Amino acid sequence: MPVIKRLGVAAATLAITSSSLLLTAPAAEAGATGIYKNCTALNKKWSHGVGRNNAKDKTSGKPVTNFFHSTKQYDKAMNNNRGLDRDKDGIACEKR
Repeated sequence: MPVIKRLGVAAATLAITSSSLLLTAPAAEAGATGIYKNCTALNKKWSHGVGRNNAKDKTSGKPVTNFFHSTKQYDKAMNNNRGLDRDKDGIACEKR
């Protein structure tokens, strides 16, 4: 096989591999960040919100205590969207 033909095959293979990586990366990233786009999306999974294991609701009324207690899931939600815990009490999207 001539050298020029081998280089052409190698370049074509590299181009196909590179383009397939570029096409799949944004789709995977979009799925990861789109999980908890807002509190409505988070409340579909945890109806009363999700909070750190030791979190306490900051409120002048009756505090929410029936949220899902999981520091791991809270951190995952906050990594997707920092705006989910507006009052910064360690509970994202709490509601009664």
